[in-house]
Amino acid sequence: MSITRAERSAGLDEFGPTSARVASLREARVWCHALTRRHRENFAVLSALVPADRVDDFAAIYAFCRVADDLGDEMGSPDRATELLAWWRTSLERCVRGDASHPAFVALRECIDRHELPAQPFHDLITAFEQDQHKTRYETWDEVCAYCKLSADPVGRLILMVLGERRDHEAFAASDAICTALQLTNHWQDVRRDLIERNRIYLPIESCAAERFEERLVSTCRMGYAPDREFLTQWRDAVRGQVVKTWELFDRGHALIGLVKPAHRPLIWLFLAGGTSTLRQIEAWNFETCINRPTVSAWARIALVGRARWWGRRSIEANRAAS
Repeated sequence: MSITRAERSAGLDEFGPTSARVASLREARVWCHALTRRHRENFAVLSALVPADRVDDFAAIYAFCRVADDLGDEMGSPDRATELLAWWRTSLERCVRGDASHPAFVALRECIDRHELPAQPFHDLITAFEQDQHKTRYETWDEVCAYCKLSADPVGRLILMVLGERRDHEAFAASDAICTALQLTNHWQDVRRDLIERNRIYLPIESCAAERFEERLVSTCRMGYAPDREFLTQWRDAVRGQVVKTWELFDRGHALIGLVKPAHRPLIWLFLAGGTSTLRQIEAWNFETCINRPTVSAWARIALVGRARWWGRRSIEANRAAS
């Protein structure tokens, strides 16, 4: 049986369920870094703002998430995805016990031990991808946010723990607000792709008053333009309402900057800026994400990193002067 590009990218050709091959730690780190740099996100995962002694940890966590996401999205069928996600969960359990072979888990095992990371956030992420295999429509805002609690919030908490930040309710609540907002922004941005490629609609059904909502959305997404002007107006109104709520979450999450160590504030700011820049692009496209996918350009992302570094230096200098 030939292996697909997605399966090869996830390492299934060499380290899949039937393989006995075990990656060395050096090989695992190289693999995780290569995977991380191959994928473009709304924010730079391994930007220059990541502390040098935490880069391997960030790459390991990203690799775990990226492979799990691909197992859920790119394996061709929900049955195959469910089977591979079960294997990924078993591999996680083995990793926690100190036994790993896939490079993502070889690298992650050291990260978990080094920072005393709990296993639950990783299990929650797998649960979210498993949920994607059987739940493809969401009735309410609260349902979508509950999904984000599994699919996004664990990542922010893991980042705080890897950075050595506080592990309390206040910090985690602010982090959760940022991560949920980032995930929601991706949902509003990726409407066409999620529907056409994965048959998923994350926009809450309750948010759009259009008759025959799904039928008209499918038609618009597939055509790539909107001959149904009434539906397009209703769609804009629906997305606008969700964007307003998403801005509120970003605003709540902004408090995290003041809760972390000064050296880490530019990195948190960058995560926020990556999401809010995308949200502004959605607004600039007049919320027409059923026919366009607004993106932040590569130059804009580079500029955000530059602004974050400048802001970080100013902040550190101000703190030194104050002390």
